[in-house]
Amino acid sequence: QLQLVESGGGKVQPGESLRLSCEASGFSVGEYPIGWFRQAPGKEREGVGCLFVSDESPYSENAVRGRVTISRDSAKNTVYLQMDNLQPEDTAVYYCAAPLWTIDRSMCVMSPTWYDHWGQGTQITVSS
Repeated sequence: QLQLVESGGGKVQPGESLRLSCEASGFSVGEYPIGWFRQAPGKEREGVGCLFVSDESPYSENAVRGRVTISRDSAKNTVYLQMDNLQPEDTAVYYCAAPLWTIDRSMCVMSPTWYDHWGQGTQITVSS
């Protein structure tokens, strides 16, 4: 069964950090780009960053650049999103996704419509 499961969310204070996990089953996270997205209440889903299949440095969107680290543990078939210096505007449900339909696995596309498999999401709440 093709599945992505996120974990690691929670409630934190401004300035704190969290590491989200995205564990895959049914496929290898080393063979497909993995995207991270988030959706705040009343807002559209937006990109956070993406991990390439190659050793190319992960991509991150402007809103989080410099505060996120995306990495992969192939042995655990898991991708991580480390978020530092969290701010209230980072409050959202965070999702990982994989484009298992694509033949061209070299790209990272930050459009939700490019991805056909999604996790259930994990909530990050940043509040003092």
